[in-house]
Amino acid sequence: MPDHGPVSGVGGVERVVAYGDRAVLLEADPALVPALRAALAAAPLDGQLDLVPAARTLLVVLDRPPTDPDLAALRRLRPGAGPPTAPTGHLEVPVVFDGPDLGDVAARTGRSEADLVTQLTGTRFTVAFGGFAPGFGYLTGLPEELHVPRRPTPRTRVPAGAVGLAGPYAGIYPRASPGGWQLVGRTDLVLFDVERDPPALLTPGTTVALRAVG
Repeated sequence: MPDHGPVSGVGGVERVVAYGDRAVLLEADPALVPALRAALAAAPLDGQLDLVPAARTLLVVLDRPPTDPDLAALRRLRPGAGPPTAPTGHLEVPVVFDGPDLGDVAARTGRSEADLVTQLTGTRFTVAFGGFAPGFGYLTGLPEELHVPRRPTPRTRVPAGAVGLAGPYAGIYPRASPGGWQLVGRTDLVLFDVERDPPALLTPGTTVALRAVG
C-alpha cells in the first residue's frame, strides 16, 4: 500500500489523510462538511461504504485500501459538486417550550419568550453529525442571532428529551445525562431505540422542524 501522508486540498477541503487501511479523513471548514458529504453521497468513490461527518471532518469508509487516485479526487472535491441530493428524511419534533433557560436565552438574544419560540419553530434545521451520546444529533441552521454560549456550570443531570441550544447548534438529549446546553424545551419523542431500525431518528442529512405543543 502506498504511503498516503497528509495532503492539502482545494475548494473547501483543507486536508486529506489516509485513516487506517480502509478509510480517508477529510478536514474542512465546519460550514462545508455537510456539502462535502452531499457531494460524495451523490458521486461516491468506488467501494465507498459509509460517510461519517463530524464538526470539521468527514470520514470516508471504503471496502478496500485507499489509493493515490482516491486522495487526488478527494483533494479536488468541492462543495456542491455533482447533482444535488435530497435530505435523508424529515422529522417533526413536538416540543413543550418550558425549559429552565428559555427566559435567559430570550433575554440574551433581545426578544420575548414568545418571539424566541416563534423563531425556533420557524427554523429548518439539518442534522450535521451525531455525537456525545447515541442518538444525539447536532442540528445546524440556528439563526446567528440565537447563538448562545453553553452554561458556565453544566447541570449534573439533563432529562431525556430536553431541547437545548449551544453556540451555532440546537440539540435534543436522547437520554438523561450531564450537560451544559441552554435548555429551552422538552419532547416526549424517543430519539434512540436499539429495537428500532434504524435506532436513531436524527441521522446526518435529516431535516428537523420543532413544533410547539402544550
